[in-house]
Amino acid sequence: MLVEKKKPKKIVFFLFFLIILILIVGLGVGTYFYMIGPVNKNNKDNIEVVIPNGTTSTEIASILKEKKLIQNELVFKIYLKLNKHDSLKATTYQLNQSMSVSDIVKLLEKGNTYNPDEVKITFKEGKRITDYAKEIEKCTNHSYEEVIEVMKDREYMKTLISKYWFLTDSILDTEIYYPLEGYLAPDTYHLKNKDVSIEEILTTMLDQMEKNLDKYKDSISNIHETFTMASIVELEGTNSENRKMIAGIFQNRLNSRMNLGSDVTTYYGLQEAMNRDLTTEEFNSSNGYNTREPSMIGKLPVGPICNFSMSSLEASIYPTDSDYLYFVADKNGKIYYTKTMKEHEAKVAEIKANGDWIW
Repeated sequence: MLVEKKKPKKIVFFLFFLIILILIVGLGVGTYFYMIGPVNKNNKDNIEVVIPNGTTSTEIASILKEKKLIQNELVFKIYLKLNKHDSLKATTYQLNQSMSVSDIVKLLEKGNTYNPDEVKITFKEGKRITDYAKEIEKCTNHSYEEVIEVMKDREYMKTLISKYWFLTDSILDTEIYYPLEGYLAPDTYHLKNKDVSIEEILTTMLDQMEKNLDKYKDSISNIHETFTMASIVELEGTNSENRKMIAGIFQNRLNSRMNLGSDVTTYYGLQEAMNRDLTTEEFNSSNGYNTREPSMIGKLPVGPICNFSMSSLEASIYPTDSDYLYFVADKNGKIYYTKTMKEHEAKVAEIKANGDWIW
């Protein structure tokens, strides 16, 4: 009788080979996914990469490897093949080492709007048109005088009024120094180059203001008066809470047929920087802005006195209700609220006695 012999060695060899194969494949897959990850996920410093017209995927891989943006050229090309990415666009890119191969390829397929000639201008909250004109002069090929000329061009202002719902004929009041004061949205803007027109800068800022106003559109009854109030509380307050309180106090004063008595309006009316105390004569100067002057009883200034934050706009739309009629700030920015002139004068005297007066 014949007995079939077992072949344990062949089975063991097959299992050993299978395990080795699985380990190799697993190691390969793991290495692949590691290689398509970021070179350095913590380094977000931008690196300029130029992909010329007609560049092949092999050449793109070489460029990226040279810039230390990918870990392996072959793996990059394998990724392109596996995922059928065959439409990479030639242009100039800003990439960084925190980007994975997937991130980089998505951008290369989309094409980049990066512009090496781009200029960045930051327009700060609480600043005047004259301050903005200086920023434009500093960052573009336009002079301060050119900017101011456009800012005062009444015919140009009329074209803007016809375009933007929040610009009204109120900005054409002849007492207003700069019609767009208060209407330009403070922000950081990226513009195409130093030759960008002044008009394009202004429309870009007005477009942003329109976006900012969208959620408040139904809450504002008189846009010019609201903007004027917002510009005052921007300079009188320091945060959302005290700006709302100040806006409420100013509304109380208007309702009581009192002067707003806001020093910041006096400085603007004189076109003076707020870096010194004013004289009695200056405080009594007569113009459409100075709310300390007797003829301004119960009135807002003729227009805004600076370009304000959304915090100040909200404060003007939703002021805090209170019985206060006066407020004063010390040199540390702390604000004190009082209900009567006697209390107010006593608080001012106390601040001065403590050496905390602003000047």
